[in-house]
Amino acid sequence: MSIYKKLSWFFKQEKKHYILGVGALFIVALIHLVPPKIIGMVIDEIDRKTITSRDIVNYLLILATVAVGEYIFRYIWRINIWGAAAKLEQNLRQQLFHHFIKMDNTFYQEHRTGDLMAHATNDLQAIQNVAGQGILTMADSIMTGSATIIAMILFIDWRLTLIALIPMPLLAVTSRVLGNKIHKAFKESQEAFSDLNDKTQESITGMKAIKTFGQEKEDIEDYRLKLENINEKNKRTNLLDSLFDPFITLIIGLSYVLTIIVGGKLVMNQSLSIGQLVSFVSYIGMLVWPMFAIGMLFNTLERGNASYDRVDELLSKKSHIVDNISGIATLANGDIEFHVDEFKYPSDEQVYLSEVNFTIKEGNTLGIVGKTGSGKTSIIKLLMREYDSYEGEISFGGEDVRDYRLDSLLPSIGYVPQDHFLFSMTVRDNIRFARPKATEEEVAQASKLANIDKDITQFPEGYETMVGERGVSLSGGQKQRISIARALMVNAELLILDDALSAVDAKTEETILENLKAVRNDKTTIITAHRLSSVMHADEIIVMDSGKVSERGTHEDLVASGGWYARMWERQQLEEKLEKGSER
Repeated sequence: MSIYKKLSWFFKQEKKHYILGVGALFIVALIHLVPPKIIGMVIDEIDRKTITSRDIVNYLLILATVAVGEYIFRYIWRINIWGAAAKLEQNLRQQLFHHFIKMDNTFYQEHRTGDLMAHATNDLQAIQNVAGQGILTMADSIMTGSATIIAMILFIDWRLTLIALIPMPLLAVTSRVLGNKIHKAFKESQEAFSDLNDKTQESITGMKAIKTFGQEKEDIEDYRLKLENINEKNKRTNLLDSLFDPFITLIIGLSYVLTIIVGGKLVMNQSLSIGQLVSFVSYIGMLVWPMFAIGMLFNTLERGNASYDRVDELLSKKSHIVDNISGIATLANGDIEFHVDEFKYPSDEQVYLSEVNFTIKEGNTLGIVGKTGSGKTSIIKLLMREYDSYEGEISFGGEDVRDYRLDSLLPSIGYVPQDHFLFSMTVRDNIRFARPKATEEEVAQASKLANIDKDITQFPEGYETMVGERGVSLSGGQKQRISIARALMVNAELLILDDALSAVDAKTEETILENLKAVRNDKTTIITAHRLSSVMHADEIIVMDSGKVSERGTHEDLVASGGWYARMWERQQLEEKLEKGSER
């Protein structure tokens, strides 16, 4: 029952609906006692041969009234209890989604997508069942069972009632023993489902890679093993769950046996009429539902309890990035000063940045180059406040970036990441994602600047073309350029191109950079790249090596210095000449 304590905040919030719903259930439980009593009275009158046509009509009218009343009050409890349960699911779903939105990169490194999806679907459904089916079965079983037992005592015979209830304590023992086991089994089952869900999501997303490397059979085998695992977990859960019904049937059977033996003797002794015995047997039949409901209740509660613990554990996770809601509310602008003495990723002892210092004057362009893993992307992540755990200071317009509110800092930054994510919507909606009300002219202008407008106009449906999930229908270069157009729509003070031109050819790259220079001559730009032609026109270039700045200067300075940059420039120029020669 601990799950009800955990959900007490919601029941207090929706107490009016639950009071109405449980009240209607109580009335239904009382109304439900009338038909067995009427049947017993009819049988006794038939036995005494005193029943008349008028009596039959009256009894039928009573039964019809009972049926109408039960229909009305059943409608009332359904509207209130199920309606409140739906609100709980909606509430938790909103909490969970809002939590996903505000969490940082560390959170998503620790939790797989499939697991998060399982929390947002199966777990929330199990919790909703507690507030709906759980409340119903608990209230209905208690009220129907209690009212039925009271009716058996008052209308029939208290001695026979006590004897018929002798097997009932077995139900409490069974429920306690099986309940704990079901809680553990269902938690393991949900975890196995999360694992399978993640595997499915990962396989669908990576289907192209799976087929490219001919790993279909291996992936199918891996899926089969995970499927077998979840089947085994579900078998155990269902086995424990199914043990309730046989025990309840056994208990009911014992009650019937005792009732027939003792009740038959009371009838023979004329201490009980035949009509009363029939009514009593009907009342025992009415106890079948409360007993089965108790079994269902324990199952529902244990499933909901396990799911609530999983969701609550997720919601208790705190983001390492704390939004300073009382911080600077104006949009960030001005010079950028980056002074980081040391930076390590959470739960990692390796130093990824050390003594990295640079200043970007407003309106200038900074190029950042270096080998893979040299620290380029780490610099970008700190600028965008994906991590705050560093020694040093990063300022934007003379203010520490950590002193800005996130909704003031991030809108000042246009970002084109290495991994270009496009949403499953039209090309137009992807470009104007940050500005849904942007005009057609603004979308077209951003497309021209990103040199993607000609490609889009050649699509069968133009800007209305659906790009598919993650932009699956587009080439790598097209996805990059649409991502650039999307970033340009916000006209941010700082534009970051994180290796965002790697999938386009040299001519397209040159066109895009010239366009950016023309429209952003008064705004700041940072370009990280492996291809040095992307940064050669930057006001300053820094070369990263093992988390440190190994070289810095203009393109001409670095080429003349004879260091890593000069050697890489010479190599890339040679590769470009060879490519042009092979094309001829």
